[in-house]
Amino acid sequence: MSSNEQPSAGPLDQGSRRSRLVGDLWRQEGAKAVAVAVLSTVIVLGGILYVVLHSRYWPDFKQAFFSREAFVASFPDVLEAFRRNVVYFLAAEPIILLWALVLAVLRSLRGPVFFPLRLLATVYVDLFRGVPTLLIVYLLGFGLPSLGIPGIPTQPWFWGLVGLVLSYSAYVAEVYRAGIESVHPSQTAAARALGLSRWQTLRSVVIPQAVRRVVPPLMNDFIALQKDTALIAVVSGAYPEAFLMGQIYQSSLFNFTPILGTALCFLVITIPMTRFTDWMLERQRRRRQAAVA
Repeated sequence: MSSNEQPSAGPLDQGSRRSRLVGDLWRQEGAKAVAVAVLSTVIVLGGILYVVLHSRYWPDFKQAFFSREAFVASFPDVLEAFRRNVVYFLAAEPIILLWALVLAVLRSLRGPVFFPLRLLATVYVDLFRGVPTLLIVYLLGFGLPSLGIPGIPTQPWFWGLVGLVLSYSAYVAEVYRAGIESVHPSQTAAARALGLSRWQTLRSVVIPQAVRRVVPPLMNDFIALQKDTALIAVVSGAYPEAFLMGQIYQSSLFNFTPILGTALCFLVITIPMTRFTDWMLERQRRRRQAAVA
């Protein structure tokens, strides 16, 4: 071979060129797909916006739902009342977590000796999952205080909060139970072989694994719980939360803007929680893929 001649490319070089070429084509196709998606979204949303803004009654709709004066007049009080929604959520969440875990454990117990406990837990979950949360809040909020039983709270908002706890604990219990059932039986067998009792196995082996697996679904339930604190408005009376305060201003101003102000308060809380849940789901997916690899 003369000094001016270049060595021919080997199979590895040709393979790397093909890989780069395929990668460039994929990136070009991906960029085109993103551009088409963005363009189509802009066109559709622009068309919808054009139709809405040029509709016959848009000025009346704008005044009824997007009044700057009504927003400025009502939003400070709505925001102050929203603090009560946050308190309801923070008070209910730990109780729901603990009580739902107890229900899930009871439903997961095996053996005929535990049948009464399993039956009671199953009836509880079926009952409170089958009845709308609004009805539970309504019945407890207006029913129990009217009994006049000495020693029990008489504030309707308290029983409305209890209704949320009873309803959501049934849903969260099923999430926990799915996590418990997902733990491989070999984990339990290994723990029992090491001499751990049934309760020690549950506490130290099964429940920690189950809880880690169900954290993202639990976050979805608590996003819904934060929104459903507005249901306490039907019984809160003298202690208005954000939705009831928005209704009060809507009735006094004859304008729906305060209700949109209430929705804005909830969005500020729920959207970051939703994105955090998506991040946790993605992290869990990456971990599963890494474990398989």
